[in-house]
Amino acid sequence: MTLSALSVMPDNSRTRHSFQGLTRTPRLDQGEPEHKRAEIAGYFIDTFDRYTSLFDCLADDEAYYRKAIPLRHPLIFYLGHTATFFVNKLVLAKLLPERINPFMESIFAVGVDEMSWDDLNDEHYDWPAVEEVMAYRSQVRSTVLKLIQTLPLSFPINWQSPWWPIVMGVEHERIHLETSSVLIRQHELARVRAQAQWAPRRDSGEAPENTLLSVPAGEVKIGKPYDDAYYGWDNEYGEHQAEVAEFKASQYLVSNQEFLGFVEAGGYQQDRYWSEEGLAWRTFAQARHPTFWRWHNGWLLRLMTEEVEMPWDWPAEVNYHEAKAFCQWKSEQTGLSIRLPTEDEWYRLCSVAGVTEVGDQPAAANLHLDHGASSCPVTRFRQGDWFDVVGNVWQWTETPTYPFDNFSVHPLYDDFTTPTFDGQHNLIKGGSWISCGNEARLAARYAFRRHFFQHAGFRYIASEADAVQPNAYYESDRLLTEYAEFHFGDTWHGVANFPKALADLAIEGMQGKPASKALDLGCACGRASFELARLFEQVDGVDFSANFIRLGVEIAEQGAVRYARAEEGELVSYHTRTLENLGLQDAATRVAFYQGDACNLKPQFTGYDLVLAANLIDRLYKPRLFLDSIHERINAGGLLIIASPYTWLEEHTPKEEWIGGYKKDGENYTTLDGLKDHLGSHFRLVGEPRKVPFVIRETQHKFQHTLSEVTVWERLPH
Repeated sequence: MTLSALSVMPDNSRTRHSFQGLTRTPRLDQGEPEHKRAEIAGYFIDTFDRYTSLFDCLADDEAYYRKAIPLRHPLIFYLGHTATFFVNKLVLAKLLPERINPFMESIFAVGVDEMSWDDLNDEHYDWPAVEEVMAYRSQVRSTVLKLIQTLPLSFPINWQSPWWPIVMGVEHERIHLETSSVLIRQHELARVRAQAQWAPRRDSGEAPENTLLSVPAGEVKIGKPYDDAYYGWDNEYGEHQAEVAEFKASQYLVSNQEFLGFVEAGGYQQDRYWSEEGLAWRTFAQARHPTFWRWHNGWLLRLMTEEVEMPWDWPAEVNYHEAKAFCQWKSEQTGLSIRLPTEDEWYRLCSVAGVTEVGDQPAAANLHLDHGASSCPVTRFRQGDWFDVVGNVWQWTETPTYPFDNFSVHPLYDDFTTPTFDGQHNLIKGGSWISCGNEARLAARYAFRRHFFQHAGFRYIASEADAVQPNAYYESDRLLTEYAEFHFGDTWHGVANFPKALADLAIEGMQGKPASKALDLGCACGRASFELARLFEQVDGVDFSANFIRLGVEIAEQGAVRYARAEEGELVSYHTRTLENLGLQDAATRVAFYQGDACNLKPQFTGYDLVLAANLIDRLYKPRLFLDSIHERINAGGLLIIASPYTWLEEHTPKEEWIGGYKKDGENYTTLDGLKDHLGSHFRLVGEPRKVPFVIRETQHKFQHTLSEVTVWERLPH
């Protein structure tokens, strides 16, 4: 089919068609431009029209406006939301000169998850008519197709490409194809109707006896490079590697039959199986069995548009809390340490099972709508020695979502992932029967609140190893993030990294001298301490601020610092800096951080071959005391390096304590004069003072450029 034919295809938004599986996510790094243009047009049309057809499953217009669950908007919001997303992102990317419908693009913009900015108050919305939203969707469809037809195309299509927001919009709509199908499934049965193109599978049989199969220990390396050939969401990029201990994984997903054992054993009534959070949810929801189970003289299963006799060999669909409680019960029954797998363990299982990406042929898994609009028996799709390692239903993991090293946020969608770095959103892996495009790729990393329902179930593992919880925290304190950037971030305006420059100067000055111990006084978050440890056997970093010390300790222990850097107003960007990338990973073992007062150091801080006091003396409350006693901490022949912009302020230092910067006997008395007077009895000045510049970045438009005067003093032998 030609591009011109695609561009004029009608929008059959309220008609019914029979569909096979959706088109696959296109490669974005190569191809013939006009062929790729036609491929992306088909990919957009297939997704856009399939999503519109999903709403044919609603029985009447009232179904659009009545909430399926209290914590989500009514379905009219989701009908408009994905179209609005296209327009909002294309306007932001300056690909559309103006909005199509500002009203629609306002009310349908935000409200997908339980975030603080999501307004779910019904009184605040006067939803438009269904036909108005359908007409708006048709306008958006035509607009995007015209853009696809006319926008210049070159390879690769990457984060900087004007085509990226178009692909982003398609993949975003594919996510909502799934989440909206869950809401339809949660709707009152009277509000939905069966549709041929959304027919479920009908096959079912006897559930298998589950068994545990060994997964050997091994290494996982995950994270996409930024030049990957396929579209990805921000949390997929970066690097992560881990050693995974041997474990045993259930051969099958937990079936309805296997989960029935937990229900009939009173698992929903036994508090000991439930976490504190899970118990709170169970009590609030008054849950006694899985939410999609129904009892009418026997167990039935609610599918998207109908209830069917319970297919016992289909996977049980539950939230994280229910899966976790089942594992606790299973542990009690078996005497084994049963739990959910971590994300790393799931990737290890994929590797051992030989799972590959979904290709152009019908998937060898219940994915991509290739095999019908529902789950299927857990015995249907084998992958290695296991079944449904991917596909059928998503699988809950023990891992709260977190950023990989070198994670970065795409500027067009800075709130896709970062709001979920809160320890409350757990990763689900493997995809479900309706997962398509990016969702169906192995790199996909989607996470939901633990009490939410998706088309999600679980498999369990037996392992003596604890489920390691990753660090998802991003430092947001404004001062700490400025210093994290100052120490470990980018260089600005051609000025070299200041802590490293001072450490390099110190190491140069130590040539031919003993280099056993060094003290970094006023170390802040520790870059100079790590740099000094390239030479010294032991480096103590001391700072008055407990927050700075905490950050330094975290970097030493975890090898990385994550922080939200201020950009403009409330806007931030997210950054991960690692010691490994700086070549300092080995140095971390030789650094220790302590909270301390430079004017009143503890006795153990002594015997140093070098003391570095960077931008410290003009922030001390008694700098004279510091200067008059520091020789006691330094070995004969050792060095004291003082760097300071000499910014004397009474808010930090009483004026009578200033070392210089005032008139004495009618003449200018500089800080260098004061240093010579206070240090001259125990030190000699080595060389001439030098000016070393530094830049502190406050926002993308505001920087502090300062010169710090550096003096080097050698401890005299007496």
